[in-house]
Amino acid sequence: MVPERAATPAGGDIHDTLQRVFGYAGFRPHQQTIIEELIGGQDAFVLMPTGGGKSLCYQIPALHRAGVALVVSPLISLMKDQVDALQANGVAAAFYNSALGSEEARQVLARLHAHELDLLYVSPERLMSAGFLDRLAEIDIALFAIDEAHCVSQWGHDFRPEYQQLGALREHFPGIPLAAFTATADAQTRDDIVRVLGLGQASRHVTGFDRPNIRYSVLEKHKPFDQLLRFLEGREDQAGIVYALSRKRVEEVAGKLQARGLRAEAYHAGLPAAHRRQVQEDFLRDELQVVVATVAFGMGIDKPNVRFVVHYDLPRHIEGYYQETGRAGRDSLDSEALLLFGAQDVGTARRLIENNENPGQKRIEVHKLNAMVGLAESVTCRRRVLLNYFGERLEQDCGNCDVCLNPPEQFDATLDARKALSCVYRVGQRFGVGHVVDVLRGADNERIRSRHHHRLSTYGLGSDRSEQEWTSIIRQLIHHGYLVQDIANYSVLKLTDAARPLLRGEQTLSLAMPRIRAQTKKKRPRADVAQGPYDELLFDQLRDLRKRLADEQGVPPYIVFGDASLIQMAREKPADEQALLNITGVGQHKLDKYGSDFLNSIALYSVEQGSAGD
Repeated sequence: MVPERAATPAGGDIHDTLQRVFGYAGFRPHQQTIIEELIGGQDAFVLMPTGGGKSLCYQIPALHRAGVALVVSPLISLMKDQVDALQANGVAAAFYNSALGSEEARQVLARLHAHELDLLYVSPERLMSAGFLDRLAEIDIALFAIDEAHCVSQWGHDFRPEYQQLGALREHFPGIPLAAFTATADAQTRDDIVRVLGLGQASRHVTGFDRPNIRYSVLEKHKPFDQLLRFLEGREDQAGIVYALSRKRVEEVAGKLQARGLRAEAYHAGLPAAHRRQVQEDFLRDELQVVVATVAFGMGIDKPNVRFVVHYDLPRHIEGYYQETGRAGRDSLDSEALLLFGAQDVGTARRLIENNENPGQKRIEVHKLNAMVGLAESVTCRRRVLLNYFGERLEQDCGNCDVCLNPPEQFDATLDARKALSCVYRVGQRFGVGHVVDVLRGADNERIRSRHHHRLSTYGLGSDRSEQEWTSIIRQLIHHGYLVQDIANYSVLKLTDAARPLLRGEQTLSLAMPRIRAQTKKKRPRADVAQGPYDELLFDQLRDLRKRLADEQGVPPYIVFGDASLIQMAREKPADEQALLNITGVGQHKLDKYGSDFLNSIALYSVEQGSAGD
């Protein structure tokens, strides 16, 4: 049954909506400000990590402003997942795309014109078609929300020309608030999104990129399938994604996992659409443990309990790596991201880039690949490297990556750092890593001679170190925020303000010695027990109940309740409806729908455990 339009009055209490509809006790950072601005009719640009709560930032304003909110989404599967989740909370939501039959499409449009919808999800092509724009002229619109807004920008890792058409929305609907949302955008991409969508007057909310619940690890690739099997040991009850670059590799790895008895399936764009839909549906419903996929799989997966993401091959850019690893742990519970890295992967990626006939785009892709290699080869805190790429500085090591858990040997790099920084300055802050390393090592080549860089005071100053050592030192200086690479200007190195005290001799610096192999040896307390231990037997019982209810309704289990909600139930063991309402993720609609089932299950378990103890 489709929910009726929510009876949330304009100007009502957004905290009440948060608790009553969505089952959350409080807002996360920035959410309340963004929501209040959109309700007040202002535009917004929002960069918030996956799992940070972007959707609420436009869903709650949609319930508090007159009219329907139009949400632009790039994938049909993503629309369906979000609409299912909203309807489970009693919100009148629908999607309008090519997946609908003619009768279903007619019913959605009828509800739209009857003012019965709170939110309508559409693709950019459908929204910007002349016929649909004419139709919207007759509709009361609450706001426009552009999801995955990095698709707008040529600098973005997933640029889509059809998304650039959305720049005309401001012209067609000048008085309607417009908000852009993304989890993955560097500085150039952010500026481009604002320019294309006409958001020059919009508030910018950059909440940070850190996902502290994800542990990042990198292993030198050596017999990768054996490495994958070792990683999967002990994770039989966890869901995860394995990414590979080629369709052939995807099918090969999936087949080997199946032969070992794992519930695994392949997913790539070359498979029949019906097969892809079935794989996705089985994964969402916990019928599959592992999906082995190309990057075609994931953007449309709103599954909160993915516990691990493995990159079998090196991604071509940090944005893709960040977005793909971000599909793990959307429920904020502990999750892992493992990257298998080999030098051969770099050569393969470079050959793919060489096929691009657009020199400007090729230059961007080379820079992004080099940054990804820098992350993979890093001997400093990986989270620092990752965040620094997006312009966010972490003041101390994260303690939850392989480098932090198994630290490399340190050395006093003060003098070497000054040599490198001085060399960047001496060459006019106009050259990249390779040229600076050549000058430091005293290389004799045409490029150095033609620019007279063999006459600089820093020429040959680092001849005692190898090219690999200097490259590592410079990458670490970038990761620590002493240097930046200007992607818009051929990746030239430039000094930051943080470099001045180091150059003036006012501070010292320790850096990491390069190492051959990274291994995680120490364990960090799990986030799901950080709030106190919970009854794991009860959690398993509640998970079985969730699966049964979900199967009866034909929806994924997380639509009923997420793992975080079940863990809290297994910890607090609520005995009545009010106690159950205090569980995160339990709103009034879900209490009415599922409350008695879960309360009865908890009560029965408590009785059985009490009897067992007698």
